Parts: sequence; structure tokens; C-alpha cells
Amino acid sequence: MKQKKLMLLGGLRYLIPVIEAAHKSGIYVITCDYIPDNIAHKYSDEYCNVSIVDKEAVLAKAKELEIDGIMSFAVDPGVVTAAYVAEKMGLPFAGSYESVRILQNKDLFRKFLKDNGFNVPVSGGYSSYDDAKADLDRFAFPVIVKPTDSAGSKGVTRVNSEEQLKAAFEYSLTNSISKRVIIEEFIEKSGCSSDSDCFSVDGQLKVVTYSAQRFDDEAANPYTPSAFSWPSTFSKEEERYLNGEIQRLITLLDLKTSIYNIETRIGTNGKPYIMEVSPRGGGNRLAEMVRYGTGVDMIDAYVKASVGDFSEDLNTAEFEGHWAEIILHAENDGIFQSLEITGEYKEFVVETDLWVKSGDCVRAFNGANDAIGTLVLRLPTAEMLEQAMSTISQWCNVIVR
Repeated sequence: MKQKKLMLLGGLRYLIPVIEAAHKSGIYVITCDYIPDNIAHKYSDEYCNVSIVDKEAVLAKAKELEIDGIMSFAVDPGVVTAAYVAEKMGLPFAGSYESVRILQNKDLFRKFLKDNGFNVPVSGGYSSYDDAKADLDRFAFPVIVKPTDSAGSKGVTRVNSEEQLKAAFEYSLTNSISKRVIIEEFIEKSGCSSDSDCFSVDGQLKVVTYSAQRFDDEAANPYTPSAFSWPSTFSKEEERYLNGEIQRLITLLDLKTSIYNIETRIGTNGKPYIMEVSPRGGGNRLAEMVRYGTGVDMIDAYVKASVGDFSEDLNTAEFEGHWAEIILHAENDGIFQSLEITGEYKEFVVETDLWVKSGDCVRAFNGANDAIGTLVLRLPTAEMLEQAMSTISQWCNVIVR
């Protein structure tokens, strides 16, 4: 039997567990981007130097290599390209190219939500600052300004007044591939927002998880997630409502079998909001954290689904215990010296995954790509989990000089 080939767009370290799962299933892995030194390429069977946002170039290479599946796991810029290649070659994918375009473009996604009666913040997409300024009467400050097509919190700014808008708009514009920016009403959240991974099988939501997404107010970019914990701060009623809305979205867009990275929040107005849905695994090892806490392996399922070999039936499992993931990062640019874990939480560390060594240069935490590792903990009680999350800087220190 011919060995199946899976093309992965990107080369980030978050692809390593995907490559390992593929190899475990006997699948040949091709990684693809324009940065040969990216770490994932050391683990794949073959590397292609092609930009993942160049749809035609990736399609040409995929046809040449006769791939059986394609994905852009945890790599947001490649998701639309993967959908395009899959549709052109008749390969398994989450949904149609058009449906994926809607999900991946914040402007189109907000319009889709509004047109279909979902709770959605007031928003607008703009290609120039003058157009945005002319439309300001629609908004009340504060607002969030962000690129329509980037992930990892790159280019995101909270704007509290019109005087701050131009600088924020231009910053977002520089981080947008399509040079388009979205301005939207800032939804004040009740409790913690959620960023976690889910999975559908043949259009039915099978695995759905919610996290408590945390932020570091002292970070260079305080809107970059710096920690996650499970279970969420949502009520069971709020989770049931969101489950129904996510399923409705999947049905409306005719999505099939896929993993999704989904961001949700409950507003102080009491309304649950679906903020983002991307047909890919999330960064920050979120699918791995679900596997830790529930035993459900969405990475393995997604790999098999991507080459047409998925035949299992996944079901949501509740998190066993109280789990946390710390995104290790530096508060400022400098030279990394050490990671210091002190106090009572040290004994509850399940895994330390440090990506730098003493003497390496590190950058201030402006986006997800500035992370230097992760720390996984399992705490015995909800009270201890919350205490650990609210005092991270007191017991987990990245020493930089």
C-alpha cells in the first residue's frame, strides 16, 4: 500500500506533536514555508521552501508531491491556503474554501455572525485610516483595533479615545497581510474569556472545551494570552448556550470533520459571544492540554482525518482535576538567565518545556511568537488553582538581564 503524505504549512514547534502523531500512523510528513531554519522542519520527512500564503505555489508543490492531505495546525496564515489546495485537489478538509475564508477573515466573520443572528460586537473593516475615522460615529470607546487576518495577538490594541486611534490603526495595518483593519466594540468580559480547542465529526460537534484565558497586565502587549486554566469560569448554562451556537455555526457553514480553535467570552451584559473560530489547532499547545486533562487526543484524530483515515467517534470528556498552562515569557528584551519556580506550586508542575537556554536573546512579550516555553500544572483544588493563577509572578520568574 502506498504511504500517505501529509503536507503541514508552517514550521513552528507546535507542529512537532502533529508530526509525531503522523509518524505513529505511518504517514510521510512534508513541512512547507519560506524559513528553512524553523524547528519543525528538523522532524519532518521533507521540507519545501514555499511561502504558505502563496496559494498557487503551494498548490503546484502539493500536486507535484501527490499529497493525500494538508493542514495548517496552529499556523493561522496558512489556513486559507490549505483550504484552497484541499478544494482544488479534492482532499479532506474542514469545509469549503469560501466557508474557511469567512472564518479566517475577521471582517467577513463579523458580518456572517450579524447576518445570522449571533451575538456580535459592533464592528467595521477598513483599508484606510480616513475611512475608519469617517465611520467613528458607529462606535463608543473603548474599541479594539486589530488586523483582519492575523493571529497570536499581533497588531492588537485597545483604544480609549480618538486621539489614540491613528497610531493603533497604522500598527494593525503593518501586521495585516491584506492591509485591512477591523475596529470593534470592546466587550467587557465577565470572568475569564475562553480560548480552547474543539472537534467536529461529519458536521456534529463532538468535543467542546472551554478554558479560562489569563493575561499579564505587565507584559509589553497585555492582550497576548499568558496563561490558561481548566475548567472555565463559565456556568454550565452559558457553556450549553455556546455549544448550541457553535453547532449552529458549523451547520450554517457546512463544516465537516475538523479541529477548531475557538475563542468565546461572556459579556458583562450577560450575553455569550463567539469571538473567533478557526479550523485549525490553536497555538499554545491547547490540544495537548485537552489531552492531558481529558485523555481525548484531537491531534491524532485531526491527522487521520486530514488524510481520509479517520473512523473513530470522539466524545467530550470532562477535565479530570484542575489544570493550568503558563506561557513562559520575558517582560523585556534581554539575555535569558534562568527560570525559577518557587514555593508550594513547584510540586504540582507536570511538565516544563523551556525553549531557550542561558545566554539566549529573548524579546519582550508582544505576541505569541515571543513565548519562550510552557509550564503545565495540575492542582488539587479549584481554590489552589485560582490562587496560583492570580499570583504567577510571585512563584514563576523568567530571569532576564
